Amino acid sequence: MWERAELKSLAKQSLKGNYWQAFLIALVLALVSGSGGSSSGGSGNRTGEYISRNPEIIIIVFAIIILALAFRLLLGYSLEIGARRYFANLAQFKPIKGYFSFAFDGTNYKGIIFTMLLRDIFLILWTLLLIIPGIIKGYSYRMVPYILADNPNIGAENAITLSRKMMDGHKFNAFILDLSFLGWYILGVLVFIVGIFFVYPYFYATEAQLYLVLRKNALEAQHCTYEDLNLKREFKDFDNYYGDDYNRRDDF
Repeated sequence: MWERAELKSLAKQSLKGNYWQAFLIALVLALVSGSGGSSSGGSGNRTGEYISRNPEIIIIVFAIIILALAFRLLLGYSLEIGARRYFANLAQFKPIKGYFSFAFDGTNYKGIIFTMLLRDIFLILWTLLLIIPGIIKGYSYRMVPYILADNPNIGAENAITLSRKMMDGHKFNAFILDLSFLGWYILGVLVFIVGIFFVYPYFYATEAQLYLVLRKNALEAQHCTYEDLNLKREFKDFDNYYGDDYNRRDDF
């Protein structure tokens, strides 16, 4: 079982000397993945009255929604996977380059769009059913982007199933891990709100560390093969990585 403190410590190590680059990538990731909640409120009656007097607002809102969906579909998904690949490589101390071009390359691009779209459709359907099941499934499918960052052509069903198996027994702990960043986000709000953006690299680097642990577990449990995730047999030995006898190697 993984420990929150250990994941965060490893995340901090990976960010040393890379923070500002990670900061920029994290901003992109936060934008395209919809990080940051939104709230609704106010008077529904006044809103309805305003719309009735200005019917053109419906067309404008509809156009904005269509443009947002088009951006998410054509650019957002691949930008997200490229950013996830960046943080996954950062977590492994691998050379970091070509992470966005990888996501927009030929069949990779097609595989990413189809899988991410199917995942989002499933999440929407679960959320429409009930909010709580939607949240639970959100955690079940959480590793899909990282799986695609390893192999965009693994197949939508395989990626979703593998993510579900990876997160089995870890969803509540992942939820607690998210809550552990709450203090940082509150502090970020107090620092003129923009301070929140400086928490993102730390959060995404920690999440990438979680993926590496869950990936190792999945390989050991034979939920997937090295070939499924485009991994070489000689990739970094995580038994050593998380053990007392850890020695960094460069031949992964």
